[in-house]
Amino acid sequence: MSDINTAILERLEKVVDTLQENSMKMGQLLAVHNEKLDKQDKVDEVLFEKLDRLSADLNRETETIKKGCERDIRLVDDRLRMMEKKMWTIAGALTVISFIVSPIGQKVLQGIVTNQTLTNTISTPIINPVK
Repeated sequence: MSDINTAILERLEKVVDTLQENSMKMGQLLAVHNEKLDKQDKVDEVLFEKLDRLSADLNRETETIKKGCERDIRLVDDRLRMMEKKMWTIAGALTVISFIVSPIGQKVLQGIVTNQTLTNTISTPIINPVK
């Protein structure tokens, strides 16, 4: 029985030694794992910093582009308004000219000129000097 107890004790000692070795290996693995997690946290922090900077740069550039586009739109709008004014001026001038050149316009102009001539003639008083 003593041999059996000795054999059991030796086996238990081997199991305990094996458990201790495994425990140490697990501790080493956990230490390595924690180190990798710390490194990954630092990398993540750097990446998030870069993302924040890129986002700020992108927002700044977007704002610059937006202001430039708004300025260009205002310039185009001003130019279109100027062209529209010229177009309406030309259209009005062409309307007046076409009316003057048309037969109806000619009759109206002759009537105005004739009336002015008659008015000028009638409105000038004839003065007879008394002698």
